[in-house]
Amino acid sequence: MAMLDDLRSSRGPAAAFAAMAFFWGGFAALVPALKAQAGLSDGAFGLAHLLATIGAVGALMAAPWVSRRIGPLALPGTVLATALIMASQGLAQGAVSYTAWLFSGCVAMGLMDVLMNARVSRIEAETGRTLMNLNHAVYSLLYAAVAVAAGLARGAGASPGAIFAGLGLGVLALAVLSTRGPERPAAPAEGDGDAAGLSWLMLAPAGAIVCLAFLGEQATEGWSALHLERAQGVGAAASAIGPALLGLTMGIGRLGGQVATQRFSNRAVIRAASSLAAAGALVAAWAPSLAIAYLGFAALGLGLSTIVPTTFAWVGKRLPGHLREAAIARLSMVGYSGFFLGPPLMGFVAEGAGLVASFTLVAALLVAIPAILLPVLQRRQAGPA
Repeated sequence: MAMLDDLRSSRGPAAAFAAMAFFWGGFAALVPALKAQAGLSDGAFGLAHLLATIGAVGALMAAPWVSRRIGPLALPGTVLATALIMASQGLAQGAVSYTAWLFSGCVAMGLMDVLMNARVSRIEAETGRTLMNLNHAVYSLLYAAVAVAAGLARGAGASPGAIFAGLGLGVLALAVLSTRGPERPAAPAEGDGDAAGLSWLMLAPAGAIVCLAFLGEQATEGWSALHLERAQGVGAAASAIGPALLGLTMGIGRLGGQVATQRFSNRAVIRAASSLAAAGALVAAWAPSLAIAYLGFAALGLGLSTIVPTTFAWVGKRLPGHLREAAIARLSMVGYSGFFLGPPLMGFVAEGAGLVASFTLVAALLVAIPAILLPVLQRRQAGPA
């Protein structure tokens, strides 16, 4: 009952999390079809994603300005834009038009991500409830459901344009629901928002942890279905289980993450989660059978699920209230470079050495979290804030 009350109080931003799940869940399941439709090689497909990151990064930087200019309509505006972009996918038939479509989608996703997380943060401050894990779980669980549905539709012969048009209708309804929430950010207290006291000595290793976690997540979303089709020789419906497992296990992991952090230290949770994620990526890369590959992607999602929110919590506990929001904003800016650079990195490696090598690289990068970054962060946090 308490969880339902929390979801009701944050239903506005939760609708935006759901809209994002519709976009990326459908995209992940349709990657093979989208790639073929655009007529792109692995390297060119990765390059298209890299170009789209320019729009995403620009949107992340512009989001606070957009929020100040448009106010409470900014978040539903990005959800509405997402619906229109999804409905227009059928027009992206070639390499240039696909890249332009993905660029516009990444702009909408970048704006939406900052705005919805900021709104959740404000509702948390107003209600005194912890809502971030719940809203991120909404994204993950719906992502899994949408990926399965899109994969089944693709297997039944539906085109990417038709599937995205159907999903866009759902997002259109979510745009109305996303208007619910606090009207405007609360006026800052004296000294709030002054980030001059933030030390990059502490934020740099924490940002690197968030970056690698997002890189692993988005690389899997963008390339797991294609990897399963190539390595295991499966069809559209079976390949869609890869990204669906990632979303499902990330949703379960995020619901359980709050329980874990109450019993164990943040450092212990991040160490265990990143180790599990690295092992999952390695298993998925070299799996001798489809069942083992599924097991690998499930372990990867379960491990990735708690790394980012636990890192935010760990840093937040070390900072006074008026610096906490600025610190999390900086971590997000650093972290989302991994979220958007994951797919092109996978594409460039796959072009030269194959997707098995790409997922092996993801495993190696995730190992750096417990082996290098956590000890550095622990030492930095032991010093003055």
